[in-house]
Amino acid sequence: MERFILEKLLTWKRSPYRKPLILKGVRQVGKTWTLKEFGRRYYENTAYFNFDENETYAQFFETTKDVERILQNLMLASGQKIRPEKTLIIFDEVQDCPKVINSMKYFCENAPQYHVACAGSLLGIALAKPSSFPVGKVRFMQIDPMTFSEFLLANGDENLLRYLDAVSELEPLPDAFFQPLYEKLKMYYVTGGMPEPVSMWTQARDVDAMQEALSDIINAYERDFAKHPSTSEFPKISMVWKSVPSQLSKENKKFLYKVVKDGARAREYEDALQWLVDARLVRKIYRSSAPRLPLSAYDDLSAFKIYLADVGLLRRLALLAPTAFGEGNRLFTEFKGALTENYVLQSLATQFEAEPRYWAKSNPPYEVDFLVQRENDIIPVEVKAESNVTSKSLKKFKELFPTEVKLRVRFSLNNLKLDHDVLNIPLFMADHASRLMGMALERLETGK
Repeated sequence: MERFILEKLLTWKRSPYRKPLILKGVRQVGKTWTLKEFGRRYYENTAYFNFDENETYAQFFETTKDVERILQNLMLASGQKIRPEKTLIIFDEVQDCPKVINSMKYFCENAPQYHVACAGSLLGIALAKPSSFPVGKVRFMQIDPMTFSEFLLANGDENLLRYLDAVSELEPLPDAFFQPLYEKLKMYYVTGGMPEPVSMWTQARDVDAMQEALSDIINAYERDFAKHPSTSEFPKISMVWKSVPSQLSKENKKFLYKVVKDGARAREYEDALQWLVDARLVRKIYRSSAPRLPLSAYDDLSAFKIYLADVGLLRRLALLAPTAFGEGNRLFTEFKGALTENYVLQSLATQFEAEPRYWAKSNPPYEVDFLVQRENDIIPVEVKAESNVTSKSLKKFKELFPTEVKLRVRFSLNNLKLDHDVLNIPLFMADHASRLMGMALERLETGK
């Protein structure tokens, strides 16, 4: 499979300001494979050390801070060669080894000639703990589930991806491309972007194996809940996790603790929810009161929505069968909006530095699904799972904030089109949102 993050890793390798790398991402998202593939492609050799498989490696970091001595011990213990500039050193499963993480300071300061990358599951949890940490001495990089674009490549549809990459006008796409892309998007809703389920589908077309792979990933996550330091939090984390499909199936998708458990209060469950956020298993999207900069200054911290890290995991956690997508049955119709929002958020979050927000108003109710910050513009985004679209909330948002809103965006199954200041983006072009928004803003500014 081709992962676009390999290009970012290559930029890191070539940078004169390179620091040791910490690659973050949820369990089974492809961290280890990506680093090993990166080493295979761009280095003479890779030295791989897994601190979960071989706990004795951690001892070498306990007794000394001398990088050369640490590496000498690792080479002797493992029989692997390490050469400056020529070897990619991978420290894997470092989440329970704070001394290894802290040693990155000495790699950065005293041995910049060594190329070091760390990875681990639940690293977000480990790094959130108060302990010695090499602040400013490491480069963080996040690996997310495969995007729809990466899915197209894995599925052998490079021609479709090349076509999307080449779109240079805000004009409708021909049916010869539109229909196949829509069908592939439905496949992506089924598999999601976790590499193993994608592989089961794209390589073997094995639906049962794909379902089983998703179940195994969910089971692995649920086993991780037990790693919370407080045993009393374990059942709470599990309850919050399992409530996500119910939260997203509501018309108003604002997170409600009473959906987790009848009578539940925020103070009882907010630590459990934060654990899931730190683990990057869920995304927490705050309600914003206004489309102004900085976005964080207008957050309403009492109101938020949560989404899963991956649309395929959401489908599986909701126990929605893959057949629903072909039949167009009632179950899928009711939950389609939730899957579509989750998919669009996944895509937007990889393109914009600031975490998206949402906007809502009650009496009468209006809601804009997402607000994204593109450079210094705040752009309201509406997500529709179908082609029949009404945009009452986008219209109201423009009325309330006429000077702040240059462009409004709607994702739907309608074709690509700029209608005054409303840009309609077909759902399967979500990965191209930032580029298309830039084209629309330029056209609006120049009048061409």
